[in-house]
Amino acid sequence: MLSGRRLDLANPSPVDVEIEDIAHGLARVARWNGQTKGGHAFSVAEHSVVVENLCRKLDPGLNARQCMTALLHDSPEYVIGDMISPFKALLGESYKSIEARLQEAIHIRFELAPITPVRLKRLIKKADHISAWFEAVQLAGFSEAESNKLFGTPPDGIRLKLSPKSIPEAQDVFLARYSQLHTELEASARR
Repeated sequence: MLSGRRLDLANPSPVDVEIEDIAHGLARVARWNGQTKGGHAFSVAEHSVVVENLCRKLDPGLNARQCMTALLHDSPEYVIGDMISPFKALLGESYKSIEARLQEAIHIRFELAPITPVRLKRLIKKADHISAWFEAVQLAGFSEAESNKLFGTPPDGIRLKLSPKSIPEAQDVFLARYSQLHTELEASARR
């Protein structure tokens, strides 16, 4: 990693996880394998911020720890990239196992539950599908009907206007949201 850390994929250690490495990597990983409109790819860093924001809209009672879990929901992709779901399915359990070990190390590093609680995982998946719907329609050339079949219709009242950012901007937005949540977590720990 750029931080100088060496991450063992077979046995990732939370000690080797740095938020700057995550932000750097996710800002450079393109959603939709880069097959999107515009001058910049829509990065996983941007997607992560959108999903966390949607989680808060869907459940305004979320605490900072739950929001941090949502922000980091795709964080293993800073190492393994963003693969489309059909390809992940072809790779099977070996891919899922690597992804799960990385996610657990990342969660432990940031003092989150090693495994995302089921209720929160469902909320994140719902927000992920809403984001994917808007990404598909606005950036990847899908029709609304195609997106409805793949991701379900977004709930009434939720509208997004996506505008892919440059790599430095995407990295900065991700780190800014991380910093806000980290500050909230520190403040709640002092209480």
